[in-house]
Amino acid sequence: MGGPSSERDVSLATGRGISKALRSLGADVVEVDVRDAKFELPDDVDLAFIALHGTFGEDGQVQRILEARGVVYTGEGVEESRLAFDKIRSKEKFREHQVITPEWETIGAHQRPRMQLPIVVKAPRQGSTVGVHIVKKAEELESAIADAAEYDRELLIERFVPGRELTVGILGDQVLPILEIIPKGGFYDFTNKYPFLNPKAGGGAQHVCPAKIDPGKTKEIQDLALRAYRALGLEVYSRVDAILSETGQPFVLEINTIPGMTEASLLPEAAAAAGISYVDLCARIIALSRARTEGTRK
Repeated sequence: MGGPSSERDVSLATGRGISKALRSLGADVVEVDVRDAKFELPDDVDLAFIALHGTFGEDGQVQRILEARGVVYTGEGVEESRLAFDKIRSKEKFREHQVITPEWETIGAHQRPRMQLPIVVKAPRQGSTVGVHIVKKAEELESAIADAAEYDRELLIERFVPGRELTVGILGDQVLPILEIIPKGGFYDFTNKYPFLNPKAGGGAQHVCPAKIDPGKTKEIQDLALRAYRALGLEVYSRVDAILSETGQPFVLEINTIPGMTEASLLPEAAAAAGISYVDLCARIIALSRARTEGTRK
């Protein structure tokens, strides 16, 4: 838990929640606050439950370190983690597998996009909407690119698709109920995701789960999310973020392989709507992770 990324505080909250859940199952839990690659683990670890979000935790780095140390861990493998964390490489895989995603292009940090406004400027290797800006006016473009360029030299420019913000949790092969996010203001940015980290900012969002979408369209969205998950070779658990456009067309935006498990997080809420408690969710993530590791060893 913790980690060196911009999502450190969220990760600590996720780690505390998971730790409490695992202790309730009788596990002997040691909380490891990771600061860098030199983190220390006890000698007799059975499994490392990765609660690190963003850079270092979600992008294959900590996974590679744990594999080198011979430690079994939760979630996806090194290459799958790296692929899913990279929004540009993910988009290429979506295109390859005919997964519908908004039109996009890549630019250097000092280039201007060819795409007409409105667009979304994204730092491609960050999480929790860090370095993400919706640009609707020309005068907003320069500052958006400058901020995103703080995180990466290559930027993703995506066509802005107005519509309903949705997220779809996947646990193994089970697609959870769709959750709709209705932010209090603007879009579902860091402040709206984690209001408990900065109560004075007035963030927050209404969550509706299951989302009020007719059964046919619900299945279409869930099937699209599962195809996106499989396009990246994922098999343990993830949360697929999507938009249902004003014309009724669903688009996949990105996939989070270590989604938040805090008090305000979406995956536990979607799991609860499917009858899976927080404690059961943690236990199932461990079981699915062990199955993936054993499959690899075969």
